[in-house]
Amino acid sequence: MRKVMTRPRPRPSTSRPPTGRPSASRPSTGRPPTRGDSRRPADRRPRTVPAQPPPHPTEVFAERLLLVLSGQRPLHWAARHIANTAYDDLARLAEITPLSTDGHRPTIQRVGHYQPHPEAYEVFARVATGPRLRALAFRLVLGADRRWRCTAVELEPTRP
Repeated sequence: MRKVMTRPRPRPSTSRPPTGRPSASRPSTGRPPTRGDSRRPADRRPRTVPAQPPPHPTEVFAERLLLVLSGQRPLHWAARHIANTAYDDLARLAEITPLSTDGHRPTIQRVGHYQPHPEAYEVFARVATGPRLRALAFRLVLGADRRWRCTAVELEPTRP
């Protein structure tokens, strides 16, 4: 029995890495540029972005559910990842778009999972919709084709 809480993944930087080529506005002198700040040593190593491991299947599917339940994506976009009666449950939930809010885009705060069997995950996620936190739960099962499919979906009931 393992229960795991994942930490939010840092988003990759949108800025471009340095190319190492001299600037077109400065003439090339044939030697590397010097640093004007003598308090810090010059770092001569090229900067590389460390490779991140691929996201866990629970994180990927939590994002998919969030997009469907907030009305940002249609239900058929995630249909091949949903099995059995979970599709009907998700269709009922998606009709009312429970995670759509006025002006706030819902975000996943935290994803955790419990693995009762090597080929199954029971996942719980904390979703922020503006100032409010909501609970989302679903079950992933590894199919015969070695693909993860959702077999159950639940969202906390909305209050009147």
